[in-house]
Amino acid sequence: MPLTLAKIEELAPDQAALDAARKLLRVQTWPLLAFDGAGFLWGECQGSGASPYRVVVCEDDGGAKCSCPSRKFPCKHGLALMWLRADGKADFVNAARPVFVEEWIGRRRGASAAPKEEPRASMAAEAPPPDPKDEVKAEAARERNRQAREASILAGLDELDRWLADRIEAGLAAFPATAAQKCEKFARRLVDAKAGGLAARIEQFPSGMLALPEALRAEFALEAMAQWRLIAQAYRRREELPPLLAADARQAVGWTLTREALLAEPTAPRAKGRWLVVATLSEAQPDRLRRLETWLARLDEGAPAFAVLMDFVPLAGGASVGFGFSPGESFEAELVFHPSQAPLRAIVAAQNGATLRDRSAALAPRRDLSGALDAYDDALSLSPWLGAWPLATRDVEVRGAGKALWLCDATGPEALPLKDDAAAPLVGAGTISMFGLWDGRRFAPAFAETALGRWVRP
Repeated sequence: MPLTLAKIEELAPDQAALDAARKLLRVQTWPLLAFDGAGFLWGECQGSGASPYRVVVCEDDGGAKCSCPSRKFPCKHGLALMWLRADGKADFVNAARPVFVEEWIGRRRGASAAPKEEPRASMAAEAPPPDPKDEVKAEAARERNRQAREASILAGLDELDRWLADRIEAGLAAFPATAAQKCEKFARRLVDAKAGGLAARIEQFPSGMLALPEALRAEFALEAMAQWRLIAQAYRRREELPPLLAADARQAVGWTLTREALLAEPTAPRAKGRWLVVATLSEAQPDRLRRLETWLARLDEGAPAFAVLMDFVPLAGGASVGFGFSPGESFEAELVFHPSQAPLRAIVAAQNGATLRDRSAALAPRRDLSGALDAYDDALSLSPWLGAWPLATRDVEVRGAGKALWLCDATGPEALPLKDDAAAPLVGAGTISMFGLWDGRRFAPAFAETALGRWVRP
């Protein structure tokens, strides 16, 4: 059944969604518009984020799916895609269904509905083959969007240079008093420039600085600013860098790979093994999304030894935060890592078997504290804007010194200051194994195996 404007109005959840969809009817906003001749439409809509939203619609029943964080159904992107089709003024490419469309169709079909899809498959087989000219046009539109984003990022980096120069000229002594306001405002500007990775670093900077003793804040600010400047310069000169370091610069600025692109990337490292979930963290971002991090430690021999899975949910509306895994769970899986000098961010390509929760899968680090710090130094030498890095160490103790807590080598001189007092229950617990994140100044404990049982950061 063909889509009509009247049908779209019936499907819209409210008038606000229709009004928002109307603003997306510019063809330039859609680098891809396609159909399969069998009742399914899909497209890519460039929003304010790093990657375009992927939208798929069933013309017969108005079913829709979008990768945006909206909780309205259909969302404005789904409505706009239907509207463009009904209006007849946009060119839709006749193409084979991509993976994300096939996955959605498979999920909504169900076993009992499978026979109903057979005629549809026959119709698809009779549809004319995709026009190569249309595919060329779609690729050209994607390239124009990519170039526009590149230009926007470079303009944002030029603004960053000027902003940093102003901060240095004004002096760092007074900066802590106004850092929160100034950093939040400039982070929003970088979000507009499509440089969300740098924006997140700058917005998170004030809280990290103010948590330090006052005597260390100016040094911390100077180091952070130098790091932002280094990222900007590396991004500008990425054509001159080794490919993996250039990939790190792109990721630091805010470019990401879709799941499909990462799975198809020949340089992406892969690792099969058993993984223990050691931490789940939630962080608000300046692009109005909440980043959910699931940290994994490898239980068997091999590299990489750690991985972090990332998901994103909207900040607004009090949406519940849900992680796919919980600390203490373990599973067998193949992970695919984003190309990097120091691979860490990954996706689960395939999980083998069920997720388990039992003490037979225990954190058993092979490094002492000194060896864990050496591994951090090695990673830092490969990626100088590294940020927080996972450490897992054996034979350590949590000790108190005044109001401060320290992670100490049980038999050696090494000691790291702890970020907060979350691990206070471990004081006096004796020798333990510990996982946490080290930023070069303070250690944030997240997971420990002790003689009295397992400790997980509350």
